[in-house]
Amino acid sequence: MPLPDLDLAPEERDAILDRIAHEMVRRRLEAPAVLCLEAHRPLQFLLSQGLIVFTPILSMLFGAAPLEKLLLLMQERENLDRLIGRIEALAQQRGGELMVDG
Repeated sequence: MPLPDLDLAPEERDAILDRIAHEMVRRRLEAPAVLCLEAHRPLQFLLSQGLIVFTPILSMLFGAAPLEKLLLLMQERENLDRLIGRIEALAQQRGGELMVDG
């Protein structure tokens, strides 16, 4: 499958990252998620290339469109920083809400 030459629109990219961050915080997995993302930061490029190799197999399970979007997200290192920042902001926001409620 050829790789798309297009980048994700900033709005679409932010929507995807926001959805991922909300799920991590909703499930209270922000600390393990940030730890895992930070630990794998040096391998980000290698992992994105591995995704290219396994795209034909994974597309049978998940569909081609979501994998293409994930691949486009993983190719830019800044997106990892955006995701970590969004997770931390949502976790801090939830922490503030808990203090007001409690």
